[in-house]
Amino acid sequence: MSNKEYSERVAVTKAAAKVIDQLRERHGELMFHQSGGCCDSSAPMCFAVGDFMVGSRDVKLGQVHGCDFYMAADQFEFWQNTHLTIDVTEGRGAGFSLEIPLGLRFVTVSRLFTDEELENLRPVEQG
Repeated sequence: MSNKEYSERVAVTKAAAKVIDQLRERHGELMFHQSGGCCDSSAPMCFAVGDFMVGSRDVKLGQVHGCDFYMAADQFEFWQNTHLTIDVTEGRGAGFSLEIPLGLRFVTVSRLFTDEELENLRPVEQG
């Protein structure tokens, strides 16, 4: 096992972490899947572990606040050079994410990786 320090692909803001804590108290362990844009554009969707079936073509980018974070492999092709930060904002999304009844929705803020980060990226795992 390597002690290499990786550049993470996904992070979470303090505000989003507080909402995740609230949701974890109500629903138990959680996971995220970056939706592909069907109902609510492309948005991070939060589910109780077991309530969303991760596909064999999904990739795990890492964790946010103790929650596994997945994305479809074909979508990842477009986002592979992008760091994602999960934040939260007021307003109802049109999806099935657990925060929706709170009058909130998770959003993804993205930026391109630096050259240094690209050299040290955490590898993705197949779903």
